[in-house]
Amino acid sequence: MSSLQFDIAHLLAGCLVLASFMMLYQDRLYALLNVYALHAGVLALSVAWQAYVQGAPHLYVTALIALVFKAIIIPVALHRIIKRLGIHREIENVISVGLTMMAGIGLVALSMVVMLRVTPGADALAREDLAFALSVVLLGLLIMVTRRNAVSQVVGFMSLENGLVLAATGAKGMPLVVEISVAFSVLIAFIVIGIFLFRIRERFDSVDVETLDRFRGERR
Repeated sequence: MSSLQFDIAHLLAGCLVLASFMMLYQDRLYALLNVYALHAGVLALSVAWQAYVQGAPHLYVTALIALVFKAIIIPVALHRIIKRLGIHREIENVISVGLTMMAGIGLVALSMVVMLRVTPGADALAREDLAFALSVVLLGLLIMVTRRNAVSQVVGFMSLENGLVLAATGAKGMPLVVEISVAFSVLIAFIVIGIFLFRIRERFDSVDVETLDRFRGERR
């Protein structure tokens, strides 16, 4: 692999981590969804570049799935869900944005240290991709645990899955049939989550998890 190919792969994976930080920073739902679409678009570019570098044509299908489903269909559907539910469009955080960003930086540093130490004999590109992929996964988990709105937690879950796709393509091991199965599983999970969001909104008149916790406490 040439130095230019490695640098471009490194740049795209780094942009994915940067987009995860941009999602952590957002405090409005529409902006969060727009950044998630950007996140998925960068993932599609990264996977397409991996397909070119590795000479693996089936990864172009993965890139196309990421572009169509994750960068277009899911963000547009979430925009419509927010509009139909008429929910509060500002995101309430469990902790301040500053502390969340510091926690995110710590998780990225932890990912680099762990992955680079446990994969000393692996290919350099695979090591870098796995380290960036673990960072994206952990930042997705951080979004899920620091947000009180159910829609923003769904976005955190979807960004987490983007990190898993980056890890799978960088490790050069996932067959096409598995990639398609995972993509459709995520789509079905998104549909089920969407139905639950409508049901929760109808039942509790809110999708704020703190409101749901208070209701559960009253029932006890």
